[in-house]
Amino acid sequence: MTRPSAPDLLVLHAVRLLGFADTPAVARRFALDAASTQELLLDAEAYGGVSRATFADLSGWSLTERGRAHGQALLADELARTGSADDVHDVHRAFLPLNARLQRACTDWQLRPTPDDRLTTNDHTDHAWDARVLDELAAIERGLLPLAGRLAGLLTRFEGYDGRFAAARRRARAGEGAWVVGTDVDSCHRVWFELHEDLVATLGVDRHAQP
Repeated sequence: MTRPSAPDLLVLHAVRLLGFADTPAVARRFALDAASTQELLLDAEAYGGVSRATFADLSGWSLTERGRAHGQALLADELARTGSADDVHDVHRAFLPLNARLQRACTDWQLRPTPDDRLTTNDHTDHAWDARVLDELAAIERGLLPLAGRLAGLLTRFEGYDGRFAAARRRARAGEGAWVVGTDVDSCHRVWFELHEDLVATLGVDRHAQP
């Protein structure tokens, strides 16, 4: 049976996954109440766990080193209490080959090597090349489904990655190319990067570590 996570864990974890986000975005990440999220962020700011910054017209929260360490401790405790460590480790091991394929697919979406320059930007005029990348993303999505289902069966906070990835891939297939690697939309790459961060944060391992 899937288990819910504590709100204070979810708020810190949302900030970590999003990197830099305002209060509404932090609340939306795990469907939390906006007012309660603001209170928890202010509490975290008071003990030095998060900091607020403003850049031009953007304002948001980010984790401090202290907040990252505290969040890591909360995640480790949750994993121990729920007895989920072995399952998450298994998913992470199965995820890594898919991760390598996703990275290659995203590179192929951005670059299309020529005999003269292997770093030539993909101008998306070769429809067969792009179709091959989109087919690979569909195959990666099929590989993701059982892993996402297994994670969601452990902890409620893992829910949604498969649906978000599928939605982004469908939009890319429909001709909206930004949904492959775009940073300002919930693209395939953005969803995947967040899932990878979620796994390494949960397990307390380095993003580049091998199982």
